Amino acid sequence: MSELIDNDRKRKDLLKHMILQLHKGTAPEAVRKQLAELMGQVPYEDVVAVEQELISEGLPTEEVLKLCDIHGAVLKGKIDHSNARTAPDGHPVHTFIQENRALQLEIAALETLFAKARTDFSSELVYEITGHFNALMDVDKHYRRKEYLLFPLLEKKGITGPPTVMWGKHDEARGMLKAALEALHTLTGADQASLTGAIDLLLHPAADAIEEMIYKEEEILFPMCLDTLTEAEWAAILAGSADIGYCLYAPTAVWTPSEEAAPASARPEEAGPSGRITLPTGSFSVEELTAVLDNLPFDITFVDAEDTVRYYSAGSERIFERNLAVIGRKVQLCHPPSSMHIVQKILDDFRAGRQNRAPFWITMGDKFIHIEYFALRDAAGKYLGTLEVTQDLTAKKKLSGNQRLLSYS
Repeated sequence: MSELIDNDRKRKDLLKHMILQLHKGTAPEAVRKQLAELMGQVPYEDVVAVEQELISEGLPTEEVLKLCDIHGAVLKGKIDHSNARTAPDGHPVHTFIQENRALQLEIAALETLFAKARTDFSSELVYEITGHFNALMDVDKHYRRKEYLLFPLLEKKGITGPPTVMWGKHDEARGMLKAALEALHTLTGADQASLTGAIDLLLHPAADAIEEMIYKEEEILFPMCLDTLTEAEWAAILAGSADIGYCLYAPTAVWTPSEEAAPASARPEEAGPSGRITLPTGSFSVEELTAVLDNLPFDITFVDAEDTVRYYSAGSERIFERNLAVIGRKVQLCHPPSSMHIVQKILDDFRAGRQNRAPFWITMGDKFIHIEYFALRDAAGKYLGTLEVTQDLTAKKKLSGNQRLLSYS
């Protein structure tokens, strides 16, 4: 056993050494030759472990991102999947892979059109290429399901390297797709040279970026995830997938986890030490929840189903005054008689299910104030109370253009 452990460590050290050679500028082909001579087939879990170690040891994530495509190309065809698990139909990994097949059909169609563009040009050809790039934009849903459902579960297990690197590559692919479409929108009525130039500089690299991510997912990420995540965690991913949506593929098979357990995100044990307030999507200590509510960029007041004021946020710049004397009072008594009938009608309509929200906006001096009431209901539709949200929109009404750079002003 100790010999196996020792060999495992040596193999990882060799792989790390070769990746660092790439970092220092050694030609990829020379490293590929070394890899073939020294390691033969590389277990996919070694690639994950080494990437994690490099980041933990201080290699900047930006450098790993730069190297990702190079060492991916060097390792192509050298990763061993002999012990890898497979996902049944309807499982989140099966769905990811089916989406990849659909993406590859779009990329294959583009390759054919790119070849045609070398000898032919027409507005119809540009239009057809644009249609396939519009389809590829759907990959954003595929990436967001990884980013918001899959990666957090890996990070909880201490696996931060691959998620960090992949998210960076997602953003690169998104940027390249956006640039490709912007270029295509300028090409109608252009000439063949303009189209082939755009293909070489923007379109082909964008399609290649998606193809490379497919390789990284299926060669490294998905096998590792199948080994790492539990049935309940996959159930949590499945439960959240429909909210984000699917990419060029609609799953038809239904996968049911064998473990009879709630999705991991809803389990009480995820709440941590006793005393935390456990919610369906996470937990807070009382101190944390108070800080969150008091730092919302608007004021909130909660009135329960019996019309009793139960809570108000205590932000530093409240729009309407509140004090602890209001807690436990009937909300009708907190308004002047001239507006009490409006308050009562809102409450009656909410309680009866006739309405769910009631917006108002007023001008107070030089301020523009937005006030909205929301009916709160449980999953069965039972009325739980009313939430009042008040926000000063004066400054936001003056915004225009974009602010993409960090500014604390």
